[in-house]
Amino acid sequence: MSDILCMYYSRTGNTKQTMEEIASALDAELVELTDGVDRSGWSGWMRSGLDAMRRTTLRNKPFQTERPLKDYRLVILGTPVWAGRCSSIARGFLKEHGKELHSAAYVLLRGSEDKNEEVYEQMDRYTPCGHCAAVSLRRDSVGYAFWQEEFLRQVRISMGWQEEQK
Repeated sequence: MSDILCMYYSRTGNTKQTMEEIASALDAELVELTDGVDRSGWSGWMRSGLDAMRRTTLRNKPFQTERPLKDYRLVILGTPVWAGRCSSIARGFLKEHGKELHSAAYVLLRGSEDKNEEVYEQMDRYTPCGHCAAVSLRRDSVGYAFWQEEFLRQVRISMGWQEEQK
């Protein structure tokens, strides 16, 4: 059983694909978050952006993990960036469960060139532990693979793993 839990919300599939890659590389458990709202298409994009700007959160749908959140050494939360903020689904998770996390790491997926690194601090407001690693990625960008591998390196170091365990 893995000591790492990867959780994510993905509106378009980009965050899902990235979190599947990260979970596979770390042999981690993978769980998808949702609030049950239809966020597809143009209207879903608009609603998502407005929810982020207003910091609106709905209660997330229940999710199932192999063990309680507090029993994981690290929880990696993946989220798209909406209007310069984390998704309302990720914020809802952190508001409800952030105090249960012993160690957190963040994966942001963005559509723009702006790295939106201020989002890490926004997310830390809900987790007393702060974060031990974070990365802001843009799918299909030239540096995607490099920065994803750098994030994995940071996680391995924070977990105390030797480099040969790649």
